[in-house]
Parts: sequence; C-alpha cells; structure tokens
Amino acid sequence: MTFDQVIPDFGEWLFGGFIISLIRVSLLIAGGVLVGFLVASARRGPVEGFYSVAKVIASSVVDFVNWSVPRTIAMAMLAVQEAIRRRVLIAFVVFVVIILFAGWYLDVESDNPARLYLSFVLTASNYLVVLLALFLSTFSLPTDIKNRTIYTVVTKPVRSWEIVLGRIIGFVTVGTMLLVPMGIVSYFFVQRGLSHEHAVEEVAAVSVGDVTHEGETSYDSHHRHTFKMFEDGTGETDVVMSHWHPVTKTDEGYDFGPAIGLLQARVPVFGKLRFKDRAGADTDKGINVGHEWSYRSYIEGGTLAAAIWTFENVTPERYPDGFDLEMNLRVFRTYKGDMEKGILGSIVLRNPNPSAKVRRSEAINFTAKEFVSDKQTIPSSIRVVDNEDGSVRDGNLFDLVDDEGRLEIWIQCGERSQYYGMAERDVYILDRDASFVANLAKGYVGIWLQMVMVTSFGVMFSTFLSGAVAMMATLSSIVIGYFSNFILEIATGSLDGGGPLESLIRIVTQQNVQVDLEIGKVPLAIVEGIDGGFMKCMQAMAGMLPDYGHFTTTQYVAYGYNIDGSLLSMQLLTAFCYVFVVSLISYYLLKTREIAA
Repeated sequence: MTFDQVIPDFGEWLFGGFIISLIRVSLLIAGGVLVGFLVASARRGPVEGFYSVAKVIASSVVDFVNWSVPRTIAMAMLAVQEAIRRRVLIAFVVFVVIILFAGWYLDVESDNPARLYLSFVLTASNYLVVLLALFLSTFSLPTDIKNRTIYTVVTKPVRSWEIVLGRIIGFVTVGTMLLVPMGIVSYFFVQRGLSHEHAVEEVAAVSVGDVTHEGETSYDSHHRHTFKMFEDGTGETDVVMSHWHPVTKTDEGYDFGPAIGLLQARVPVFGKLRFKDRAGADTDKGINVGHEWSYRSYIEGGTLAAAIWTFENVTPERYPDGFDLEMNLRVFRTYKGDMEKGILGSIVLRNPNPSAKVRRSEAINFTAKEFVSDKQTIPSSIRVVDNEDGSVRDGNLFDLVDDEGRLEIWIQCGERSQYYGMAERDVYILDRDASFVANLAKGYVGIWLQMVMVTSFGVMFSTFLSGAVAMMATLSSIVIGYFSNFILEIATGSLDGGGPLESLIRIVTQQNVQVDLEIGKVPLAIVEGIDGGFMKCMQAMAGMLPDYGHFTTTQYVAYGYNIDGSLLSMQLLTAFCYVFVVSLISYYLLKTREIAA
C-alpha cells in the first residue's frame, strides 16, 4: 500500500484548511442571499425584493427557534416506514447472496487472501449502501408530491425544516439498519474464509544452531508451510500467503497456533525524509528517472547517494526490544541482470548529534523486494561503529538516539547503475498492533458517512427536481466527488492533454499529449476558451462537492493498517458540515416551493 496522502494533525487541519472551508461556506451563503435579493428585485423591485428576502430569513429564524424534535422523529419514522414498504431490506438479502457465492469468483489461492476478502466485502457494502441511499433519497419526495400524499403532511403543523431533517434521518436510519448487519456478516465471512489448521506431515531432527527439528505441514487451504523447532520447545513456520503460525511441542505432538499476519491493524510511525546526491551533498529531491508520476525520487546505486529518514520519540520506553522497520521501495533498472536476484542495499542507523561518541551502526544488508512490504527487524542490541577509532563492537540501539529522541535511518542502493525509488511514507516504524475489529468498524464508519452525504444531497435535489432528474444530479455529484482530484489536476494544467474538447480532438486526430495541438491558432484559441470555461465550472463544482475518496478507507483495512484517529475525526467533522449546509439549502428550496400548485 502507498501512503501517498499525508494525513495532517487534527489540530493543524482544524485551524487551517477547515477554517478556510468555513469562510468559503459563509461567503457562499452570503452569495445565495444576494442572488435571492437580485432575483426578487428583478421581479418586484428593490424594496419589495428586500422585503421578500427579509421575510424569508425572519420566518426561517422562527422555524429554527420553534424546531420540534418529536415532530422531526415522527417525520423520520414515516420515512422509515415508507422505505420498508418499498422493500429496501432486499438489499441485505442481495449482499448475503453475493457473500454466499463469493467463492465462485474470488481467487482463493491469492498471495494475500485477507487483503482480497476485506477489499471485496468493504467494496460490496459501499456500493450497495450508496446505491440504496441514492434511490431512496431522490425518489421519495417527488413521488409524494406527484401522488399528493405530501398534503397529509404539509397540512399538519409541521415545518419545512422538520420535513427535510426527518427524511434525512429516516433514510440514514434505514441505511444504518442495513449497514450494521452487513458489517457483522462481513467480519464472520472473512474470519471463516481465513480460518484454517495444519497438521505435521513430516519432521526430522537437525542440529543447526538452536534449531532442533525441521518439518513440513499438511496441505490445507491451498498452501503448506515448513517449520522449525527450537531448544525451548517453541517454533514457527515460514511465511506463506502473507501469514505464519507459531508452533508448540506437546506430549501428543505439535500444536500449530492461529495464523499471524492476516487480520491486522498496524500503527505506522512516519519520519521526515531528505536526500544526499551521488557526491554526498544535501539535496531536496532524488533523481527523476523519467516516470510521469513524480511521487517518488530515486537514488543512484554504488555512490554516496542516500535517502535519510529522521524519526522522533525513539525511546527505550517505547521500543524496549527494538522495532520493526517496514519498507515499500521501488527499483529502477538500467540493465536487466538477474531479475530474480533483486537489488542489494544497506540500512545504517545514525545519531543526528555530530558530537556523539557513537555515530552509526554497522551496515545492515538487504535485498529490495518490489511491490511488497519488506519488514526489517531492528533489535535493541546491534553492532555499532566507534567514532574515535572506527572499531566495530556490540552496542545498543539507543546509543544512536540523541537527547531529543531522534534517530536517522540511511538507506543506500549498493549496485551501480541501479536505482532505489522512495517517498517519505515508503519507510516507517511499526509502532504497535491495534484492534482489527475496531479498525474494521472504522472502515464501515467511512462507508456510513458516504451514505449520509449521498442521502443529504439526494433529499436536496428532490426538493425541486423530479425523481429521475434528482437521481441523475445526485449521481453526478457522486462521480465528481470521487474524481475531484483528477478534475482539479486537469483544470490546473497538472495533467497533459487539456480539457475534454481538446482531448477529444487528440483522440480523433491521434496527436500525442506531449506536443502542442496542431489545428491552427484561431481554432486552438476557441478550443482552449471552451475547455477553460468548462473546466472552471468543473473546478468550482469539485471544490464545493465532498471528496468521497477521502472517506474511503478500504485500503487501510485491507492492507492491515490502523485508521488514524485524526483521519476519522476529520471525516466526521467534514461530513457533519456538508450535511448541515445541504440540509439548510434543502429547507429553503422546499420552503419556497409551491407544493400545492
């Protein structure tokens, strides 16, 4: 998994980007009031226009002050009953059927079955619940208005705010009633699919160091392990399909424990990255090897080039026995060589304090593993290089940590004409293991928040559009939200190829995106003008609509990484603000609509 998005601290985000977003929303609301005044003034004159807008605002204040929670709950219960009458609970039946037949289309021999199963159940839950929210929220109100059943509501002492909020709460309740059992079924499906046992198939006595026996397990769940037993009666298997088993010698034979490495919620600790060039001088970035995606920089092998991570708060209290360092490096080869051998590299731990008696550890050699996470265990007892005479001796990891708890980790590529590629979050310390069940629940919270926002937008569009049109408008907002980063990159010129019209011309004429469009100066100016206007509108929409991808945490759960509390807090607060603003817009749209017309 690539941590290509840096998650800011919640406090920094709250007093930074979030405050700016609130200012934008305030300006948007003020702009809405101004537009309302201008429209009313065009129809009735400035005085009457001002009076009409003031009257709406005053009546809104009265509605909010006299808001009744019991009436809102009653509206929500009506929405729940309406959804149940429409047999929405069949969505759960569809989910269960998909789970039951999952074995037909899932690769049970996958190298990482936990990742496959978790991605499947989370993605299926996400699609089903979002589609359910889309249809429920967009067709409900237009159908009631068309069938005139809304009259039984509006003739009662119920305010527009209570109708809007009641419908959102009701549909969210229905979605929650479906999502919770989906999550429970998903957990037991994954547990059952990954649960397996092994028995001993063969074992032989050996005498290699502290290893007393070596053996092989039975073939179960499409794989088998080899294992080693040690002098203290404990043992372990090798890693196959991303997991291993502890082994214990008993009177009856050998007991294999549960699989370790499948259902995890690891907590990574990230450091700050800087580079050294091939001459050993400090530089901001490494080498660009020609890849379009410049997320990673590369260092040249066989030179003084290095990637250096500085980690904070590395203390004996936090890591008494050392720590596990996980790396997701990429390799760029200038010649093929032995593709199965891998590219050699080294890890050196250094003390950031230049006056320290012990500055660095002995180099730890490793072979880069591409497209998988490579875990290197750094023990508390390591070999260090003395600064005074350059001798290598036994030392302690924390001799290399300065007084402020900082530790530098240098990674170098050892083979000439080969390159290592890395980004700041490609190397990190695994701090601890959090609860997998809690992490899975946080993954479903992200799905739930998406469902809540889709419901809010669906209700908003349904207050002034017909059911089919409201569904298409809500679906468009979802698509733009999921691809908002892509739209912003096109609009700002970060991606080659231009806007939609220019891209269409390039496809038809088969012109490369790296060269200027050859259609003449005047046609080119027209195309760029049309694309520029269109992309400005798309950029504005992408900036206003929620980035649904920000709420999708399937990769975190599937790859076994804990969902950070800051990320979850930002998701909750962002979703709440969107729901509040959209509910407010829905209220004004419904209030100004002539339902009885």
